[in-house]
Amino acid sequence: MTSKPKAQLAPLPRTEILVYWVLSFGSHLYSFYQLHRFSKDHEASLVREFQLEKGLLKGFKRDPLDFEWSFWTEWAKKSLLWTLIGHGVVSRLTSTFYPKLRLPALTIYGVLAACSVLGIKGVSLLLVHLSLSFSVAQLRKPALSWAFSLLLLSTLHIQPLQDIQRRWYKSEEEYYLLLFSVAVCGLRFISFSLEHCWSPLSHGGGDVVQLSWLFSYTFYHPFFYNGPVITYKDYTEQMRRPAEESDREESALSYFLLRSVRIIVWWCIAEYMIHVMYMHCIQSNETYIEILPPWALGGLALALVQFFYVKYLVLFGLPSMLATLDNLVPPQLPRCVSIMYSFTGMWRHFDEGLYRWLIRYIYVPLGGSRHGALYKMLSTSLAFGFVCLWHGGHDYLQYWALMNWAGVLVENGLKSLFASSFIHSTVEQNFSAVMKRRCIALLSAFSTAMLILSNLVFLGGIHVGRIFWKRVFIQGWSTIAPPMLAFLYCFAQVGLERTSHPP
Repeated sequence: MTSKPKAQLAPLPRTEILVYWVLSFGSHLYSFYQLHRFSKDHEASLVREFQLEKGLLKGFKRDPLDFEWSFWTEWAKKSLLWTLIGHGVVSRLTSTFYPKLRLPALTIYGVLAACSVLGIKGVSLLLVHLSLSFSVAQLRKPALSWAFSLLLLSTLHIQPLQDIQRRWYKSEEEYYLLLFSVAVCGLRFISFSLEHCWSPLSHGGGDVVQLSWLFSYTFYHPFFYNGPVITYKDYTEQMRRPAEESDREESALSYFLLRSVRIIVWWCIAEYMIHVMYMHCIQSNETYIEILPPWALGGLALALVQFFYVKYLVLFGLPSMLATLDNLVPPQLPRCVSIMYSFTGMWRHFDEGLYRWLIRYIYVPLGGSRHGALYKMLSTSLAFGFVCLWHGGHDYLQYWALMNWAGVLVENGLKSLFASSFIHSTVEQNFSAVMKRRCIALLSAFSTAMLILSNLVFLGGIHVGRIFWKRVFIQGWSTIAPPMLAFLYCFAQVGLERTSHPP
C-alpha cells in the first residue's frame, strides 16, 4: 500500500497544461450539464418512483437517496452540530481559565454528549467493549489483542444482538448512530491495545492513568461518531504537548472563521449537486443507467465520486477544525478525486487517517515491503480485507476491496518493472523527460478508469459497476472508451502537475 516518493516530473509547456486544465474542467461541466438535463427530463418519473423531496431552492427537487448525507444532515440538525459547538466552548473556556483541567473536562463532556445521543445503554455497550479491550491489552500479546478486537467488531453483524440493540431506540437512525460509533471506536480500541503491547511504558503512569487516557481518546467528541481516525500514540503525544505561551487568540479566531466559511461553502456545493443532478436516484434504477446518453453517463460517474469527495470535506471538516483548535494535528482533508490518478494515491490521500492506521497496525507489522513481494501482497491483501470487514463485509464491498487490491498490485508491479535495469536504460535512451511524463499519464488514464469503476461499485453496488463496464468497455469500446480515456489522460496530467508543483 505504500510507494516510494516520485521523482520530480518534467515540466510541460504552459500551453499544453492550459489545454489539459480547460479540457478537464470543461468535460466536468458539460457532462454535469447533460446529467442535469436527463434529471429534469425524467423528473416526473423520478418523483413517482423515489419521492424526491421539496428542494431548498425554488423550482428544484432534492435527491434524498444518499443515505450517509441524509443521515448525518438530520443528526447535525437534531443534536450533533450543537454538541460539537459545545465541545468548542468547553475547550476554549478550560484552556483559558483552567488549562490543567482541559483534558478531564473534555473527557467528561464527551461521555455526557455521547449519553445524550446514544443513551445509557448505548454508552454502556461501548464501555463494555472498552473494558474488555483494556483488560486483554494488559496481557501484551498483539495477536490476542487482534483476535479479541475482531471478535468484538464481529458482534456488530450478529442478528440477535442487532435486534436487542434496535429495541433500545425508537428509530432506526438512532441504532445506526450506535453502529457507526461502535465501529469507529473499534479502531481506537485496536490502536490502544497494540500501542500498549508494543510500548506499555511509553506514556508513563499505571493502569489508572492508562485507562484515563483511553477514556479521553475514545470519547474525544469531534472524532467520536465518524472520525477522522487518529492513532492513540498521536493523540496522547499531541494532547500532552503544552500550548504555546504566545497569544494566539486572534489567529485562532481568524482560522475558525475562515474554516467555517469553507465548510459552509462545501455544504452548499453538496446540496446544489443533489438539487440539480439526481445522481443517487438514477443509479438506483438500472433502466436509467442503461438509457443515459454517453455524456450523461460520464456525468453520473463523475457526479457520484465528486459528491462523495465534497461530502467528506464537510463530514471531516468540522471535526478537524475543532481538533486543530484543541492543538491536535488531524489528518489532511480528502484530496479532490478528479486529480487522483492511481489506486495508491487514492488510498494515501482520500482518508489519510485510515491509511496511516492501516499502515501502522496491519501493513508494517505483517512485513510490508521489507521482506519481498510475497509479504507485500499478503500485507496489502489483509489490509484491504480488514477494511472490507470493517465496512460490513457485504458482497459489493468484497468486489471493491478485491479491485483495489489488484489495482495496487498492478501499479506496484509496473513500478518495479520500469525500475528494472533493462527497462530503465531503454526508456532513458529512447524517451525524453517530457515524453516519459506523457507515457505515465497515459498509463494513469487506464488506472483512473479502473479506480472510478471500483468507486462506483463501492458507492452504487455491483449492478452499477457491471452496467458501466458493459456500456463503456464492451458495447462502447470503439465509441465511448477512447474519448473517455482521452479525458482521463487530461485529468491525470492535471493531477501530475498538482503533485509535482503543490500549492
